[in-house]
Amino acid sequence: MSEPRQILVTSALPYANGSIHLGHMLEYIQTDMWVRFQKLRGNQCIYVCADDAHGSAIMLRAEKEGITPEQLIANVQAEHSSDFADFLVDFDNFHSTHCEENRELSSLIYTRLREAGHIATRSVTQYYDPEKGMFLADRFIKGTCPKCAAEDQYGDNCEKCGATYAPTELKNPKSAISGATPELRDSQHFFFKLPDFQAMLQQWTRSGTLQDAVANKLAEWLDSGLQEWDISRDAPYFGFEIPGEPGKYFYVWLDAPIGYMASFKNLCARRPELDFDAFWKEDSKAELYHFIGKDIVNFHALFWPAMLEGAGFRKPTAINVHGYLTVNGAKMSKSRGTFIKARTYLDHLQPEYLRYYYASKLGRGVDDLDLNLDDFVQKVNSDLVGKVVNIASRCAGFVHKGNAGVLVGGDAAPELSEAFLAAAPSIADAYENRDFARAMREIMALADRANAWIADKAPWSLAKQEGKQDEVQAICAQGINLFRQLVIFLKPVLPVLAADAEAFLNVAPLTWSDHLSRLENHTLNPFKALMSRIEPARIEAMVAASKEDLAAAEAAAPAGNGELAKDPLSPEVEFDTFAAVDLRVALIVKAEAVEGADKLLRLTLDIGDERRNVFSGIKSAYPDPAKLEGRLTMMVANLKPRKMRFGMSEGMVMAAGPGGEEIYLLSPDSGAKPGQRIK
Repeated sequence: MSEPRQILVTSALPYANGSIHLGHMLEYIQTDMWVRFQKLRGNQCIYVCADDAHGSAIMLRAEKEGITPEQLIANVQAEHSSDFADFLVDFDNFHSTHCEENRELSSLIYTRLREAGHIATRSVTQYYDPEKGMFLADRFIKGTCPKCAAEDQYGDNCEKCGATYAPTELKNPKSAISGATPELRDSQHFFFKLPDFQAMLQQWTRSGTLQDAVANKLAEWLDSGLQEWDISRDAPYFGFEIPGEPGKYFYVWLDAPIGYMASFKNLCARRPELDFDAFWKEDSKAELYHFIGKDIVNFHALFWPAMLEGAGFRKPTAINVHGYLTVNGAKMSKSRGTFIKARTYLDHLQPEYLRYYYASKLGRGVDDLDLNLDDFVQKVNSDLVGKVVNIASRCAGFVHKGNAGVLVGGDAAPELSEAFLAAAPSIADAYENRDFARAMREIMALADRANAWIADKAPWSLAKQEGKQDEVQAICAQGINLFRQLVIFLKPVLPVLAADAEAFLNVAPLTWSDHLSRLENHTLNPFKALMSRIEPARIEAMVAASKEDLAAAEAAAPAGNGELAKDPLSPEVEFDTFAAVDLRVALIVKAEAVEGADKLLRLTLDIGDERRNVFSGIKSAYPDPAKLEGRLTMMVANLKPRKMRFGMSEGMVMAAGPGGEEIYLLSPDSGAKPGQRIK
């Protein structure tokens, strides 16, 4: 028996500026399954993560919401933690990059790099927003691409032609924050000398630490020559001030990966058996794995290992890169309801459905993964309910009815038992190499064989025959033992199903090595349904709820949300079309927040001869909705009622403004009466 491995695992840090969606969850579920497999095998595997809590975007959002950045990131961390926990992602520690451990480690790494001669300083010319009083990060500048002339492109790269460039090369630049024309100003900046590590990175990226496709992509940057990396930002900025440099802050991507170290150090303070240096010192024998998306490869596979090398810390054992998530074969769409938040999914479906579906699709490569909702329903119902759980439900009743719940000894199908044992090393190899799709195929092939054998033996028919009871018990005991092995193989993916199965089997938590043994002369607990089928109506409700989330967000969100405000004229309509709109004066009888909705208010409106229930996405502008009661407003009275997750909306109130807190309900002049038509 080999010694248990020491393994530290991380997922990319979610940005503390928004909700987790199913695209994000792909990575955390993938990582969690790998970590659970390692723990199931008896290895010491520590999984840490944190919210990425710094940067201009967080500072600006907090300012708009009228709260401090610290309050904002605390609120978001609570939301993220809840979503991860409910998706059964079992972090050993989920921390924040805005912490003292990260401040100390960032300062230490920077100081070591500076003392070793890997930091340069020079004046740079960059855009400054004269209205906002701040220098603009690349993503807060938009304009015309200098390469292909595509309009409305960001200040660092063109989404149309893929070109990268300096923000000063952008044509017709505008501030994405205020819309003002930015000015060029000089500022002293600090740079990490990435070219110092060119030779090391060329060797390291080809050492097996990366998938071939990722190494090939990085070779394009390495072959063209690395550039020095700007690691500083000017005040105002939410982050850590650079030691000895007042008004200069670490760029968010400098301290974000150091957040992995900080989260682990925070955990070490609470778990004395963990030694920070044993995992992070330069000659560490422990293993370090990062799971990331392909959009942030350069930060993790070029900048990060170079920083670690220059500061005297160990480099990652491997960086595991995955592709993007599509839904129904296309990019996630808010208008189609396929941009699905984690919480919206959880409101309608069990987390293990998605965990299994992702596992069935995830291979070793960086290909995108498609969540086809029809296939999702079919695969979960067929594989988990129709194959795996079906074995236990077929056999348990006969064991309880015919033998008081006791499994008899003996092996009724030695060849089948041997096939299950022989498959275990290959399944373990697939898990180890993150080829979850292969593991699921091999597990389901075993489930198919078990079901076929049980169907062939037909214990339900034998139970009706005299003198066949011993044979029935032998068949069903074999079926339960095969089910137990399948549960062990699936436990990294389906921890709740495994726990429920362990309760039914009346056993302690199963480990990987338990697949080598059998339950004989063992008493089972009463069988309860372990998993229910997905009803297509639940998928439809989830998609509809995602569309409703969009409607509420669009009504309450500021124009652009960090992009240039755009308010183009809508297409012209005929007068008769406009005249068909029935605008009425409405009295707000009652206004209240909608439980479970971030943006919506429920308004009870009196329009003279009747009362209407209307949902409106104006909560951010009216945090105390009771103050709206007794006020007159205007509503579209002949809008077709719309069924929403929270009830039926029977109209639309009229409002104007850029969004957020700046939404203003339109009101008629004094003297108007509820129910009057506005002409």
